[in-house]
Amino acid sequence: MEKITNKLFIFAYTLLVVVLATATLIEDQRGTNFVYQAIYGHWWFVVLWTIFAIAGGCLAIANRIWKDLPKLLMHLSIGTILVGALLTYLTGEKGSVHLLKNESCQLYIDDEQQTHMLPFVMQLDSFSVRYYPGTQAPMDYVSYLKVNGEKEMVSMNRNFLKDGYRFCQSSFDDNGIGSWMSVNHDPYGINTTFAGYILFIVSCIVCLVWPNSRFRRLLNSGALKKGGLLTLLLVVGCANCLHANEKKIVPVSTKEDALTLQRKQVVYQNRVVPFNTVATDFVKKLTGSANYKGLMPEQVVGGWTIAPAVWRNEKMIKVKNTEVRHALGLTDTYCCLQDFYDEKGNYRLQELWYKAQKEGDTKLEKGITEIDEKVGVIMMLVNNTLVKPLPSNATPLNETRVSAEILYNRLPITKILFMFNLTLGFLSFGLFLYKGLSKKFSDKKWMQQALNILPFALAMALLAHSFGYGLRWYISGRVPLNNGYETMQFLALCIMLTAMVLCRRYRFILVFGFMLSGFTLLVAHLGQMNPQITPLMPVLNSPWLSTHVSFIMMSYALFALVMLNSIFAIAMRRNTAQVEQLTVMNQLLLYPACILLGIGILLGAVWANESWGMYWGWDPKEVWALITLMVYGASIVFPKAKVFESPKYYHIYMVLAFLTVLMTYFGVNYLLGGMHSYANQ
Repeated sequence: MEKITNKLFIFAYTLLVVVLATATLIEDQRGTNFVYQAIYGHWWFVVLWTIFAIAGGCLAIANRIWKDLPKLLMHLSIGTILVGALLTYLTGEKGSVHLLKNESCQLYIDDEQQTHMLPFVMQLDSFSVRYYPGTQAPMDYVSYLKVNGEKEMVSMNRNFLKDGYRFCQSSFDDNGIGSWMSVNHDPYGINTTFAGYILFIVSCIVCLVWPNSRFRRLLNSGALKKGGLLTLLLVVGCANCLHANEKKIVPVSTKEDALTLQRKQVVYQNRVVPFNTVATDFVKKLTGSANYKGLMPEQVVGGWTIAPAVWRNEKMIKVKNTEVRHALGLTDTYCCLQDFYDEKGNYRLQELWYKAQKEGDTKLEKGITEIDEKVGVIMMLVNNTLVKPLPSNATPLNETRVSAEILYNRLPITKILFMFNLTLGFLSFGLFLYKGLSKKFSDKKWMQQALNILPFALAMALLAHSFGYGLRWYISGRVPLNNGYETMQFLALCIMLTAMVLCRRYRFILVFGFMLSGFTLLVAHLGQMNPQITPLMPVLNSPWLSTHVSFIMMSYALFALVMLNSIFAIAMRRNTAQVEQLTVMNQLLLYPACILLGIGILLGAVWANESWGMYWGWDPKEVWALITLMVYGASIVFPKAKVFESPKYYHIYMVLAFLTVLMTYFGVNYLLGGMHSYANQ
């Protein structure tokens, strides 16, 4: 009977992962409503989860789980969460209510367009949009209500709860006299689920500290108990790149005027900034670099303002797309603004755009869009619409903050660090690989000395990155976790910090610290993310954001270490002792990694409940985070499975498992979309 139950549980576990992954792909093709009706909201999906829960419970009883407190608490927490989800499915009600100013309302409409009566009367007193100081960027949407004569307030991250009904700000009428709110009535499901969340966190803590837990046994495993010139060259090389070609061939502002202009405060991207930020972004947008021919960014912007007719013939616009260059007959990577216009002044890209659309050439379309954005920025500058003067009602930045932002714009910390970390990552990987395969390594003192220097090099990189990240934090006035660029920066910080903590006992972790942080910073540098510091959109202006994202990013950092750890183990497969150590290390790291991811998902659910009135919405990002947890958690749930008992297949599994992390972070953002699509902005 136990074998049958075990097989049933494994089957349900695997089938759930497959169904969840397939559902996100179907949603991308058929739409959210279809996938909700066909999968997430259908009875067979509930039955599948029920089979999973019952099989897991029977297996726990057969294994006398009450003798292992950490496992008992974990099973109880997951069971409680699933019971809460079932109660939400069976008894929960959700819909929307439209309130008009000074009109009473006691009805709401559910998702099936049926009308329901509220046990109280609501009335909208007023609605307002709060903006960031000196800008037109919304900071919050606020509805002031009267509920049975009592005054209440609802905003984007402050909901209103009465008699089991939770109201969240959803949208508003353009004329400002009406407000839309989501309604959620789920007194049993939410309370039960949140009780399960609390129990889950308690079980995670017990799992880490309980004397006889598997984590503590792995921690005490015998396998774990065995055992600046480059920087200067990189910095000098970067400096040479930054100061190359200083010859001025076009009219520019004087350095004195540029120095005065760089501290002038303006409104740009819905934020009060020094003009240096505008000029730096302008030059980066056009050339792909923060510097052009040794000129200050303000000099370049001043030149375009003084003599646009001359600068339109300056070859400073970078055209990366080869199809665009070929279609326009350009022979160089850099071209001038005039190249995009014919002799009659017609915009050549417009005709090319129609041609690309007609032929379905998506690559050409994308390239044209990139160039069109650059041309648009130039037109905005020439027409004086790129920036706005600081309004009289805006609070100006203090001089320290202005200086900090100018310093941040000047320092190419990300560029230098990805070069530095990747170089040392590959060098250290070669050293450790040679050390593991060679018996004569100890005879070569210079190699041993090089290994001893690596921790100090990583510490330098960590300090430099922390300085840059802290500077961005100070400038923006919030934790930098708003977009893809900032989360990649935070991920690199987590990776380096984790490597520094672990390298004192496991020196080979340095390799992963350098390589992973280097690749993470490279992704940010390549322009796949948005480096601009922008105000938070209203739904992100929540205290839950930083904690939710922080836990998720730290778990991804550990999963990345596990992945590279496994690659190293596969390469060292003939060194049995080394492979055993790497295997135990991975088994150990998976506990905090899965715990951090699990808690991060729960914190996201709490945030969703505060912002949207529902703790789980089957958004693609949520689903793939759950898939990642289940894929990695399988090695903890089924430690005696054949695939996990064999070191060879175990490490291959861990390498492939990292694909779920890549899908969760990159695939969902750029392929599937959903409520979390702002993550790649």
